[in-house]
Amino acid sequence: MKKENTARLEGFVLKEAEDFFRDQGFTPLFPPKIVRASGACENIDTLFEISVDKDHKWFDRNAYLSQTGQLYLEAMVPSLKKVYCIGPSFRAEPKIDNRHLTEFTMLEIEFAGSFEDLLVSQEDLVHYLAQKVSNHPRAKEDFGLSDNDLIRLKKCPSKFKRFTYDQAIKKLQDMGEDIKWGDDISSQREKLLIAAADNQPLFITHYPDPMYKEHDDIEVEKFFNMLPSKDNPGRVLSSDLILPFSGESVGAAARVHVLDELVRRLKNSKMYKRLEKKGGDISDFEWYINQIKENGAVPHAGCGFGMSRILQWISGKSSIVDCVTFPANKGNII
Repeated sequence: MKKENTARLEGFVLKEAEDFFRDQGFTPLFPPKIVRASGACENIDTLFEISVDKDHKWFDRNAYLSQTGQLYLEAMVPSLKKVYCIGPSFRAEPKIDNRHLTEFTMLEIEFAGSFEDLLVSQEDLVHYLAQKVSNHPRAKEDFGLSDNDLIRLKKCPSKFKRFTYDQAIKKLQDMGEDIKWGDDISSQREKLLIAAADNQPLFITHYPDPMYKEHDDIEVEKFFNMLPSKDNPGRVLSSDLILPFSGESVGAAARVHVLDELVRRLKNSKMYKRLEKKGGDISDFEWYINQIKENGAVPHAGCGFGMSRILQWISGKSSIVDCVTFPANKGNII
């Protein structure tokens, strides 16, 4: 795929994805990109810290490049109901490989709705993009896609296979994998699950709840405010969407919206313990806590689409650096 093909495909997919949610009544928001620790995903250690130089902090507190606009979107759900943002996510990824970038485009949504609504939203967007690209009259010339790519995308189902985390672990064990309950599922094991789903997108849902008293030593770790499942104790209403070629591409969950429970989960999370070691505390999240106190919260759910990995799936490339126009990773800052 030539650079101009990559640029055309990237521009086409990002526009179509944004239009998809605008057409459904989602309001665009523009969260800040220089933030406190509330702009982190689950791992504080992958935040890029902001300073004027190595000896002087321009801010009077720790500030970081944003990884997610999630909490900013959540803050507006009670009044706007359906919101989204699109922009760069910055990750201090330690690896240089075919799956990770230090900066990539993420499209995030939050809305007043259920976990099932959230899964359907992901299915709808991914299927929509597959059909839009595969039916484009100049897909081969403009995007550099092959006939096999177009056939593969046309066959993308509108409903995806689902494994709960428990089922995924059992499936991998039955395949002979040395994996135990509580382990994270690596990218290589994601590929095994994809093969078991006929090389089509699949969801892994209902991850272990790290706040559950019996789960202190589990390896798998997600964001702190995932809603516990009422029907499946010790699990949360969360999912990862796994795509062929690119693996985990969308992280999603129904959110905790009761303030006392949200603060409890935050203070008892691994994320918060890492934050304290960096000199942070609850004040990093004070603006969000105050927003809930002032304006309340409603049951809601949301997710972040890693658009670079979605582009990798669409183009069928083995490396993510071949799927964006200007890739950046630890070894390639341009």
